[in-house]
Amino acid sequence: MIFDSLNNSTRYIDVHPGFKRGFEFLSNHPLDKLTDGKHPIDGDRIFALGMATKGKGIEKAVFETHRKYIDIQYTVSGADLIGWDEQSLCTPTPDGYDAEKDVEFYTDRPNLWIPVSSGRFAIFFPEDAHAPLGTDSLVHKVVIKVTLDWE
Repeated sequence: MIFDSLNNSTRYIDVHPGFKRGFEFLSNHPLDKLTDGKHPIDGDRIFALGMATKGKGIEKAVFETHRKYIDIQYTVSGADLIGWDEQSLCTPTPDGYDAEKDVEFYTDRPNLWIPVSSGRFAIFFPEDAHAPLGTDSLVHKVVIKVTLDWE
């Protein structure tokens, strides 16, 4: 997991080949006008999911992981509260991994909550169980999905 400000995003462009395009989208796109839903950046290799929504609160936020994509969760306005733990320490729900939606949910509760305020991002890799939308407030955020299989 990486947590930082968009102002420092250039520090991370060498971590993965798709991060540069993802951070360019966040830096150069008028995010305050981005509608809810999927916005292609590079086909299915990189895309943005826009959402303006009320959070679920920490009691209802659920741990999840992804196997095909890395999440760059960026807060446009408001503040999200995202739970985190190591995926290897979490217990999957009986439903297991949904390959079509690239998500697996877990029964555990986060012990660590990270406030991701406006202008900040958190990057979650497959080994990072994360529980987004732990806030009780309205939040406008963009999730950049970057495929792991870059070739």
